Amino acid sequence: MVSRVIPVDDFDLVIFGGTGDLARRKILPGLFRRFMAGQMPASSRIIGAARSELDQDGYQKEVAKALEEFLPKDARPKDQVTAFLETLDYVAIDAMGEGGWDTLSKKLRPDVIRAFYFSVAPSLFGALAERLHGHACAGPSCRIVVEKPFGRDLASAKELNKTLRDHFDERQIYRIDHYLGKETVQNLMAVRFGNVLFEPLWNAQHVDHVQITVSESVGVDGRGAYYDKSGAMRDMVQNHLMQLLCLTAMEPPSRFDPDAVRDEKLKVIRALDPVDPDDIVRGQYTSPEKGKGYLEQVEDPNSRTESFIAMKIAVSNWRWAGVPFYLRTGKRLKARNSEIAIVFKEVPHSIFDQDEARHRNVLTIRLQPNEGMDLSVTIKEPGPGGMRLVDVPLDMSFAEALGPDAEDVPDAYERLIMDVIRGNQTLFMRGDEVEAAWAWTDPLIKGWTERGDRPVTYETGSTGPEEAAMLLHREGRRWREIKP
Repeated sequence: MVSRVIPVDDFDLVIFGGTGDLARRKILPGLFRRFMAGQMPASSRIIGAARSELDQDGYQKEVAKALEEFLPKDARPKDQVTAFLETLDYVAIDAMGEGGWDTLSKKLRPDVIRAFYFSVAPSLFGALAERLHGHACAGPSCRIVVEKPFGRDLASAKELNKTLRDHFDERQIYRIDHYLGKETVQNLMAVRFGNVLFEPLWNAQHVDHVQITVSESVGVDGRGAYYDKSGAMRDMVQNHLMQLLCLTAMEPPSRFDPDAVRDEKLKVIRALDPVDPDDIVRGQYTSPEKGKGYLEQVEDPNSRTESFIAMKIAVSNWRWAGVPFYLRTGKRLKARNSEIAIVFKEVPHSIFDQDEARHRNVLTIRLQPNEGMDLSVTIKEPGPGGMRLVDVPLDMSFAEALGPDAEDVPDAYERLIMDVIRGNQTLFMRGDEVEAAWAWTDPLIKGWTERGDRPVTYETGSTGPEEAAMLLHREGRRWREIKP
């Protein structure tokens, strides 16, 4: 199989926060990989913009260090690194003042695509947007990319959207969620809508329940101050898991078009029922090692912020009536593992006379690690001794199915940045989608805050609190194993 790389048009990309961690760790290495793949024209330019007093040469040296740190040696040939560094420029800029803006304006070329990546705190979005227009840097065809968090509640999300829309049209705003750039997430749509096999079964008549798990083995090390003001609900459920839920539950769009896809996702969010408090489990990790527990790492012994959350959600429409969606995410769990599992119902009548565990087909979409999918099917166990049934997976990992081409599959940031240059908003969140998600999330957070609920504890390296297991056990179900 030969992967096709379609070059994008010539562009100027300005990265505000161009010396920050996200730029060094993800954005710039991702752009280098696209340059290596021949997708980024050599004439394109990447302009770092930050407070640091650097010149072009100094910035190129900083980026060279970042590539060395975050890419393996065999993935950065010296000649390619040299050529990529020649596309880089830098402007020392004052986001809240006037310093550097005229210099930036003069560096931008008039007849190429202009994109501005806001890799900065949301509090700076308004100032950046205002100055881009005030110094004639932004035109009607430019694009801006903004990182989460998109607010911390409905009111702040509306204010943020208004700030952006005061200066840019919705078609120019790209709210980036790197989960939507994952190859397997997009393959979820391909599996559903590109195969006659699954879509007829993708409904309450055939699906027993759906599980969406995003588990992390790391804690809040180094992010305690930020995370304790956010928690798993704001940091993960309201955006990442919500997007996975929408792609799983949405109706087929009329066409593969940005607004058609996002219209269907919005309908899912608006169909979500309020969640009963008994259907939510919140947890905080503990550790026998000194300084490794959640309360110690956020330096607040009275914190009521959750590092884990599990919940049962209902989508009130004809397709999913009666089908529970179980979501869970947490830190310091047994392993790093993200997946969507569609658990189908049992056969209506078993012809096999045996007293064994029930058998169900399960379609699992693995997001990380080892991206791929498998379908669990029931077969006869080989050998004599009668009709003994066993479940086996029909497994497809990208690494095995695509062979060497799997190494060339772009990571999430690479794909999404190239989509920005192309002007394709399919994998980006629309403003009304963000606001609808917060409108559903806010009452849940308000509820446990007013009740004074405390998160239950769970041990580092476990699968989460026992109460989360009971969320499914009480209905005769169980979570899928989180495997290392």
